Amino acid sequence: MQLAVRPLVLIVEDDPAVQISLALLLKQAGYATLLADHADMALALLAEHQIQLVVQDMNFSQQTSGEEGLALLIKIKQQWPAVPVLLMTAWGSIALAVRGMKLGAADFFTKPWDNQQLLELIQTTLELAKTVALPLSSRAQLDSQFDFGALIGEHPEFVRQLATIARVARTKAPVLIYGESGTGKELVADAIHRNSPRQLKPLVKVNMGAVTSSLFESEMFGHVRGAFTDAKVNRAGHIASASQGTLFLDEIGELQKTDQVKLLRVLQDQRYQPVGASQSEQADFRLVSATNQDLNQLVSSGLFREDLLYRLNLICIRLPPLRERRSDIPLLAKALLQQLVRDYQLSEVQLSPNAIDWLYAQPWPGNIRQLKQTLERTLLLASAEGDKQQLDQQDFVHATLDAAATDPEAPLHGRTLDEVEKQLIEQALLQFQGNLSRVAKQLGLSRTALYRRLEKHRLNVQRDEP
Repeated sequence: MQLAVRPLVLIVEDDPAVQISLALLLKQAGYATLLADHADMALALLAEHQIQLVVQDMNFSQQTSGEEGLALLIKIKQQWPAVPVLLMTAWGSIALAVRGMKLGAADFFTKPWDNQQLLELIQTTLELAKTVALPLSSRAQLDSQFDFGALIGEHPEFVRQLATIARVARTKAPVLIYGESGTGKELVADAIHRNSPRQLKPLVKVNMGAVTSSLFESEMFGHVRGAFTDAKVNRAGHIASASQGTLFLDEIGELQKTDQVKLLRVLQDQRYQPVGASQSEQADFRLVSATNQDLNQLVSSGLFREDLLYRLNLICIRLPPLRERRSDIPLLAKALLQQLVRDYQLSEVQLSPNAIDWLYAQPWPGNIRQLKQTLERTLLLASAEGDKQQLDQQDFVHATLDAAATDPEAPLHGRTLDEVEKQLIEQALLQFQGNLSRVAKQLGLSRTALYRRLEKHRLNVQRDEP
């Protein structure tokens, strides 16, 4: 029987006490170690051995600037880009560690460290290093190994993001999901949890835009009885509720600057203290965050902490908007329609080819959420007129015009007035097959006013002069 090869970790540290402490911890956890007390020795060992991970301090002499550590990191990533590097730093030097992550470090931890947390970080880092080498899978291959049933689509970019989810779902690595409103960020968080070793434990979802700064600590950390006037009983916070499970922080970009450092502390120390409590509690959760904002831009504007960003986005998932994966619209529409039929207990309904063409041609600024709302509105209106076995283009045009008449804000979704006007005219032209008299009547315009708008929007339609 072939024995499993123990992962080889290089420890770069000039303090013998720290060297011995780390080496003993890793040996007990099943790792092999090599020790180096300066940069040249570290580079020589990397050239000689198959090292899977480097754990390095930021300083190897009397200097405390960290420049020595950054210089070594740059050389390692240039010569051995696949070898992950973990940086050791003090809490007050986290900004230095963030510089290191920009240069390619996998992550960092602060001294003094918690042994269990450090071992979890090392395991996660090694697991991620293995998954990076895996080839991208097809949709069929992904579905054969993972439960991605709720994530519908076969567009190459969407499948590429699914492959990333597959690679990291079984690790504890924090994930940051970027995507416009309505692209399915919450469904991705569900999929990460559902395909992780924590799937039988809670998935706790928190909308950070709804958590005010005054309630942040109580909501996230909980409180004990008597901590404040209305604290009549002990209450567990979201972090405690997510113990051994997954904590999903939606709209993370809305988190106030004063609360960001509190969250950063929890992510760094893996401990939190309920409001009014005298002792801290252990935090054991997998963090998934989501935002529709550009956090790098918020960092540049001073509204978001850079060190917190680097704690959140060890892995980034970027969901493409629906307009960039139009080939998935037929699949999404059919699946969503089937779900709506089940939810409303209606007879089976199909989409006609011209209905699919109409859906394909829409801009969908509200993404999948808007697509579902459009399908739902059209299905209900068509069903109210009798037993409908197929939705066609006219059903969708009629439902859209009805929505525009009853809810002036419905068709806007960030578009200009001219864009909305043009779309309504196009839809009316389709509905009435180019009969301008009926189009004008439907839109509440005189024929002359309609002609002006046709010319304005360069809509070439043969005039049906009376």
